[in-house]
Amino acid sequence: MMSIAVCPGSFDPVTKGHLDIITRGAKVFDKVIVAVLINHTKQPLFTTEERIDLLKQVTNHLPNVEVDAFNGLLVDYMKVNKANAIIKGLRAVSDFEYEMQMASINRLLDEEIETFFMMTNNQYSFLSSSIVKEIAKYQADVSSLVPPIVEEALQRKFAAK
Repeated sequence: MMSIAVCPGSFDPVTKGHLDIITRGAKVFDKVIVAVLINHTKQPLFTTEERIDLLKQVTNHLPNVEVDAFNGLLVDYMKVNKANAIIKGLRAVSDFEYEMQMASINRLLDEEIETFFMMTNNQYSFLSSSIVKEIAKYQADVSSLVPPIVEEALQRKFAAK
């Protein structure tokens, strides 16, 4: 049986921390679907289509990684895609507390789905999309935090504002 994992998130924007988790997940699972959450209650910097495009560009070297978007319950999305695992990156204890709650709820909704936590590489333990956006808003250097294509997209977004 093929192991299919979903790596869900908002990816607004995708960071080197996200890419690290996706790359490592692609070594463990036969297929990884990077699933961009469509959350109508939030005002993302990048549209869903832009986030998908950026993710496709930064993962195009990983043949077993696909990029998609979803709304609604993650477990429903996983059933449709015949996925059996969720990949989540953990930066700090505070991440674990939240992600443990989410894993427990997902397990309650579908006991066949397992959640796998990956510890973030130490060099990205502080990194979040929110931090990247805050730094980029002031035209500061984010090249060590995001792939070059994302840095360029951030510069265009904030130049237009």
